Amino acid sequence: MNFDFDAEIDRHGTGSNKWTRYPADVLPMWVADMDFAVAPTISAALRARAEHPVFGYAVAQDSLRTQIVSELQARYNWSVTPADIVLLPGVEPGFNMAMKAFLQPGDTLAIQTPIYRPILRAPGHWGLKRRDIRLTPGASGNWALDTEAFAAQMAGCQAFLLCNPHNPSGKVYTRDELTQIATVCARENALIISDEIHCDLVFDGRRHVPIASLSPEIAARTITLMAASKTYNIAGLKTAFAIITDPEMRARFEAHRLGMVDSVNLFGLAATEAAFSGGAEWRDGLVTYLQGNRDFLIETIRTTMPDIAIHAPQSTFLAWLDCSALALGEEPQAFFLREAKVALSAGHEFHEHETRDFARLNFGCTRATLADGLERMRQSLQRRG
Repeated sequence: MNFDFDAEIDRHGTGSNKWTRYPADVLPMWVADMDFAVAPTISAALRARAEHPVFGYAVAQDSLRTQIVSELQARYNWSVTPADIVLLPGVEPGFNMAMKAFLQPGDTLAIQTPIYRPILRAPGHWGLKRRDIRLTPGASGNWALDTEAFAAQMAGCQAFLLCNPHNPSGKVYTRDELTQIATVCARENALIISDEIHCDLVFDGRRHVPIASLSPEIAARTITLMAASKTYNIAGLKTAFAIITDPEMRARFEAHRLGMVDSVNLFGLAATEAAFSGGAEWRDGLVTYLQGNRDFLIETIRTTMPDIAIHAPQSTFLAWLDCSALALGEEPQAFFLREAKVALSAGHEFHEHETRDFARLNFGCTRATLADGLERMRQSLQRRG
C-alpha cells in the first residue's frame, strides 16, 4: 500500500499545540509532533471504538499486552511477559515515577546533555542532584560515547537516565556502547531509567537495541519506557508503557503513581494495539520518508547556510543546529522566529547554559513544508548580510 506523506493537512483550528502557539504566519517546526495522517489501521480502530457509546475508564486488554510482547520479540529479539508491562499515560510520567519510587532527595542522577527539557528538569522535581555528562558529536559527527569519561562521571551516582535514541542529537547507541553503560551502572549499583520513545525511527539500516534486552541481569536494574506515540504520530492519545521485569521493582514503581499518574486514555489503548498489530507497512514508509527529509535538510543547510553546523541525525525527526558561527547576538530561535517566521525549539531548553547558540528543528513534515522553512531561514540570513 502507498501512503502519501506529501499530503498537506491543515491543522489550524484543531487545538494543535504545534500550530496554535504562534501566529498563523509562522511556520511551526518546534515541538516533536509530526504533520502526517496516521496509519489507516489506527483510524479504523478509533472509528470502531467510537461507535460504542460509552467512554468510561479503560484498562489494557490482554490482546494489547500480547501484542506488545510480540512487537518487542519481533523487533528487538527481546522476550518479556505480559505481566512485565505497566501501562502509563506518557513516558514523562514514567521517568518521574521511577525517580520518586527508587531515589531519595539528595541522591545523584546522571543525564547526558544536551537533553530535552522534561528530562533536564525532572531531577529537580524530587530534590535530586543532577549530574550532567556532556555528549558531543566528536570529529566523526557520530556522537560516540567516551566510555572512560562516562565511567568517571558516573562515580557516586544512584541512577542514570538514558535517552536512546537521543533527543536532540538523534544519536542511536550501539550495542557495545550500551554494554559499557550497563557495566558502569552495575559497578555503581545504579538504576537505569531508559527513555526509548523514538526507538522505531532509526535510519541507514541501524537497529535499535533496548538496553534491558542485553541480559536478564541488566533488565533487573532497568525501567524501560516506550510508546507507539512518536512513531505512529498519536502523542495526543496519551499512552505509553514501562517494561519492568523484576516483580518487586514493578510493584514499587506502580505504588508511586501518588494520585498524579492516572489511568490510560481508552482511545490511546485502541490506537496503540492497532499500530503494533497492523501499522508496520506505514511505519516503514514513514521511516523512508523521514530519512529522505533528513538528507534533504542536511544537503540544503550545507549548501545554502554553511555557517550552520549540523550532524546527520541517526534517528528521530529532529535536527540539532549549531548556529554559533552565525554570531547572531541572541538565541537562534528568537532570530528565526522574528526574521524568518519559523518557530524552532530554543537551545536553552536543552541545557541552561551550554546550548544557547543551538536550536532544534522538527523535520517531521512534508518535504514542501521543510523546503519552505529552510528557504525562509536562508532568506533571513541573507537579509542580515
